[in-house]
Amino acid sequence: MASRDFIPPSPSEADYKREGGTGDAPLTHGNDPFVLFAEWLTLAREKEPNDPNAMALATVDESGLPDVRMVLLKDADPRGFVFYTNLESAKGNQLAANSKAALCFHWKSLRRQVRVRGLVEAVSAEEADAYFASRARDSRIGAWASAQSRPLESRHALEKKVAKFAAKFGLGAIPRPDFWSGYRVKPLRIEFWRDRPFRLHDRLVFERADLDSPFTQTRLYP
Repeated sequence: MASRDFIPPSPSEADYKREGGTGDAPLTHGNDPFVLFAEWLTLAREKEPNDPNAMALATVDESGLPDVRMVLLKDADPRGFVFYTNLESAKGNQLAANSKAALCFHWKSLRRQVRVRGLVEAVSAEEADAYFASRARDSRIGAWASAQSRPLESRHALEKKVAKFAAKFGLGAIPRPDFWSGYRVKPLRIEFWRDRPFRLHDRLVFERADLDSPFTQTRLYP
């Protein structure tokens, strides 16, 4: 007869691997979240089949209603996380009114995510020019043609604008539009999350009171 006090055995790493887990050791690191992020992004570039640099960007509108969309990370270093956009888009207008944002990277193949909260600043004109020049020519023309986030009467109207700017620039240089640039999210909080057996996940938070303060490190319950 089974005892009423029976406690099931703890799952093994082998059990977890059969369920699709990574079997990695518990998450630990020094006090530099940017080094850890760079390691995770490098692994994502090796393992994630599509857009390993994709991230959800959350902002708020003038009424305080949250808004979120996927964008692409274009640079990351101790200064912050950089993306580019039309400054007159919904996200551009929202960031002009409230220069705070949150990011979330989710790498499904790795069962990992990184969450970022922080302050937002514009990148320098030199940075924006350099990145714009590195884009495919059609993407540069598209930046000129798209009134991002605003009503579009038809697909044909967009194609006409693309053709207009393609003819305007011909085979010559395509300058960066004044209304197109980048933002840098300067983190106050970065949380690293990794899937572990039976929902006992790893959560490691790096947090600082302001941009001039060092990060402190805290482990959270799943």
